[in-house]
Amino acid sequence: MDYVKEILRLKEERNAIIVAHLYQDGEIQDIADMVGDSFELSRYCATTDKDVIVFCGVHFMAESAKILSPGKTVLLPAIEAGCPMADMANAEDLRKLKAKYPEAAVVCYVNTTAAVKAESDICCTSSIAEKVVRSVPNKQIIFLPDRNLGQYVAKQVPEKEFIFWPGFCPTHNALSVMHVKEAREAYPDAVLAIHPEAPPEVVDLADFVGSTKQIIDFCTQSDKQEFIIGTEEGILHQLKKKNPDKKFHMLKYRFICPNMKKTTMEILYTALKDMKHEITLDPETIRKASLSLERMLSVK
Repeated sequence: MDYVKEILRLKEERNAIIVAHLYQDGEIQDIADMVGDSFELSRYCATTDKDVIVFCGVHFMAESAKILSPGKTVLLPAIEAGCPMADMANAEDLRKLKAKYPEAAVVCYVNTTAAVKAESDICCTSSIAEKVVRSVPNKQIIFLPDRNLGQYVAKQVPEKEFIFWPGFCPTHNALSVMHVKEAREAYPDAVLAIHPEAPPEVVDLADFVGSTKQIIDFCTQSDKQEFIIGTEEGILHQLKKKNPDKKFHMLKYRFICPNMKKTTMEILYTALKDMKHEITLDPETIRKASLSLERMLSVK
């Protein structure tokens, strides 16, 4: 079967758009209408006029698309594609923490469930986390669920007091100082770009720290010719497309998020053919969670 042809045909029939995160496989990125990081995709999904959003990513991303476009049908082709970090936070424990720190603003990373977003004051992505924290008037910040991103932001905003949730991304958290040492020795002329979900001691050694899109923009605009990349290897697809004459090396061998690789062309085709798997949320969760996402999208 020619999956590309069939997917494009079904997309037109369904009046759908396909969006893909930068960690998806290259063939998924190539067939998508929009490829980006969480922030870009959130903005895009909030403004589309299509009836169906097919989200090639993980569960919390598709939930966010549904929250921002409640009247549209949102499909997550690989329904089992979850996020271990998002699963580390829950609404009940967050309510307890809020009671303990009543003066604190709750800033939740987009890598959270809809239920957690509904209990939060404002959402953030890695690309605008610092701006979001600065935008709230509260001195105290409950930051969840990623302690590594939280600690990175805290260094940029020392005037705020942070309460960190003990969550992390298992993929990024596996990076170590030894990985940096080995990569620097192997590629002494390369520039090191790292995602802030990595442990603080690793982030401190980077030449550049940023979200997936920020890393792509940095490498594309740089006059350097060789880079070490400290984030999921799906990013290499866009890096190489935009910079065919530059060299890219992964900071860690097999630097893969297993959940991001669960979407295949066959699964994407089946999702459009059978209209599955639809993301549904109750109206009250959508109402409350939309506030935190809309506040994020309004941050300049």
